[in-house]
Amino acid sequence: MTARRFIIAGLLASFFGCGSASASVIGVVAPRSGPYASLGAQIFQGARAAAEAAGDTVVEVDESCDETGGNAVAKNLLDSRVSAAIGFLCVETLTTALPQLKAAQIPAVSISVRSKILMEDTLRNGWLFYRMAPVEGDEAEKLAETILDIWKAEPVALVEDGTIYGRELAGAIRQHLEPMGITPIFTDTFRPGQEQQVALVRRLAKAGATHVFVGGDRNDMAIIARDAASEGIPLSLMGGDTMRAANRPVPLRDGVLAVALPDYASLPSATGALTVLGARNIDPGGYTLAAYAAAEFVHQAMTTAGRRPIADAIRAGSFSTAIGTIAFDEGNELKENPFRLLEWRGSAFALSHPATE
Repeated sequence: MTARRFIIAGLLASFFGCGSASASVIGVVAPRSGPYASLGAQIFQGARAAAEAAGDTVVEVDESCDETGGNAVAKNLLDSRVSAAIGFLCVETLTTALPQLKAAQIPAVSISVRSKILMEDTLRNGWLFYRMAPVEGDEAEKLAETILDIWKAEPVALVEDGTIYGRELAGAIRQHLEPMGITPIFTDTFRPGQEQQVALVRRLAKAGATHVFVGGDRNDMAIIARDAASEGIPLSLMGGDTMRAANRPVPLRDGVLAVALPDYASLPSATGALTVLGARNIDPGGYTLAAYAAAEFVHQAMTTAGRRPIADAIRAGSFSTAIGTIAFDEGNELKENPFRLLEWRGSAFALSHPATE
């Protein structure tokens, strides 16, 4: 496994007015081959563009995602004397690399790994690991919080498709809601992948439910919304992160809600990054903007750290990035739940802004 070093010139940084005299050496860890190579390419491109805009140096390290790969990753990062490392798609890499990175005082930031066990090990061992991805449970927590905020006075139903995802998500939402005094007036398991869901819609209407969480995929949600409209049954519908999928074969109807990760490219905070990426003909989709933001916040942390360890600056800091403000709590998780309430409007989900937000 090899590392490639990209010494970034300051020309583009000067052009966009966002360069800095304080340069960092940032390790970027992601797969170059195998099933995750396309995701790795997004991470490398996003981080490289942000580093170039800030005048930083990038060290790109291949991630094999096997149990022994973390040793090679750690060696490459240590040999390259990076200030911090970002990326990390795989738990296996982090499990073996983090002890070595701790010894060298190199923080590691993952933009995708959601494992709770890994963070428990981190806190127990004092590893310098920080997570920019959601943690397990964030989706259910935000869904329950949103239902409490905007549907508290409504007759709420919880329906799910019988899959592990749908069943566990609906169950977790119910566990959050019931101690707060909200008991669903109707719960049901529907059969997914059907051409119509008229029977389910009629059962919801008979039970008096008007506001429905649907634990299922996007197409099932689209069919439920279509059939409710054709039956003349007004239903307010909300789904989870699975709503971020192709809008076919049945298109979503306007007004369908989703608690999901937002399209970062649609955020006002992404404007500058989109300009930089556009100048390089880089698509901002996938992990590109998250990697861009990770490189941005590492640069800011290095700038503010001075002679302190960069980990101290990361723990204490709040950083403005392309995907919004990044700050970490005492458990090395994002202070702010990254899931947001979205509403389908025309051809895309947009941020919804109820009175509570």
